[in-house]
Amino acid sequence: MHRRGFLGTSAALAMAGTAWHAHAGMENEAPSRLVARREPDPKIARARDVALGLMKPTGKELEHGLRLHAESLVFDAYGFAPRAAIDGDAVRAAVEAGASAIEVQDLTEDMSMTRPAIDPAEQADFEAAWEASGVTCIFQNAGEEGQDPLRLMKRLARFTYLTDMLPETLRRAASPDDILAAKEQGKHCLYLTGNGVPLTQQWVSVQDELRYVRVFFQLGIRMMHLTYNRRNLIGDGCAEPANAGLSDFGRAVVAEMHRLGVIPDVAHSGWQTSLEAAQLSDHPVVASHTTCEALHRHIRSKPDQVIRAIVDTGGYVGICCIPRFLGGKGDINAFLDHIDYAIRRFGADHVAIGTDVAYSSRASATENRKVPSRGPRRDRWEALWPDDPYVTTPEATESLSWTNWPLFTVGMVQRGHSDDTIRNVLGGNVLRVARQAFQRSLGK
Repeated sequence: MHRRGFLGTSAALAMAGTAWHAHAGMENEAPSRLVARREPDPKIARARDVALGLMKPTGKELEHGLRLHAESLVFDAYGFAPRAAIDGDAVRAAVEAGASAIEVQDLTEDMSMTRPAIDPAEQADFEAAWEASGVTCIFQNAGEEGQDPLRLMKRLARFTYLTDMLPETLRRAASPDDILAAKEQGKHCLYLTGNGVPLTQQWVSVQDELRYVRVFFQLGIRMMHLTYNRRNLIGDGCAEPANAGLSDFGRAVVAEMHRLGVIPDVAHSGWQTSLEAAQLSDHPVVASHTTCEALHRHIRSKPDQVIRAIVDTGGYVGICCIPRFLGGKGDINAFLDHIDYAIRRFGADHVAIGTDVAYSSRASATENRKVPSRGPRRDRWEALWPDDPYVTTPEATESLSWTNWPLFTVGMVQRGHSDDTIRNVLGGNVLRVARQAFQRSLGK
């Protein structure tokens, strides 16, 4: 007979709201034996069980990991707040009324990002996902890919609205101190990143083109992509075969971002662009959601030379949860392999987790089926992507679900990393870089 007592208090071992507990003295039994104070919804529970079946942690590893996760500041280096289900009837009505493709895209995106503020069922689902993750803060994708300020403003407005309307659930952090306060108060928050550098593209002068970087910083954007897959006036994106690096204008952009305290993000930049951005910087540059090319070569990975240059700036690489970027089986174990490699090769102070995935509401599939098909669509401009034969399995995707964040911590415990190392990867490194950048914005 094994002891069945719960380890610690509900709060100490809570995997956020679902309060998963490891059983003491069960090291030789199935690690999936977790008891929840409040059982999560079936979608969250299924993802949890898939990951546990692949990882097979001992009871001791599970206990240690869950406790450490609950105690740590968890800061997603790049991700998305849980996505609500759309109102399928409203979208169908818009389609039938002749709405353009852009109208429909904007309508569905707006609903997925803001409905937790107006729909009680979606708010409950939203809060349950946050609680299951144990995440304090997300470096939130708050800009549609591109450089047009009006285009970039849409997601920024949506998440400003969401945090304004749900102050007891979710806050918009303006500074790193706000993130620490959220952790202390048991709250969740968003720290905002844009998916491009805002440019008027009038080309009056370099200085004129750069003036909206400050405006967007004042609106709350704290990090910006230099490029997104394709080439722009800053440099080559990761999918461009030329791999030409930064332009002269791109060098001015990086300098201005550093001056203002905006973090340059090269996650979607080409390898040469990433390398040059890091080499000319005397402040941290990051690749917020990427993988290690040494383990799997992909356009969204970074080779060791580039990672080393980023590390030398004081920045970090955030390992993402996209199976095809990870290679192999693309599951939680492959993900942990990339984290393990980056820690051991580049040091615990320069690795983070930037999931690049989102939890979607339980109602999403039902609501999506209400929307009539609009037929074949052309590829989006930003979706420049080479042929990729990789086949992603449901098991891989489920094991890397955003709500499985506590199991990422358990996995690092399994790999033998110290508590201090794990705390750095979970959020300490992202917070450090955010703090350095924000202090520059204050002239310190």
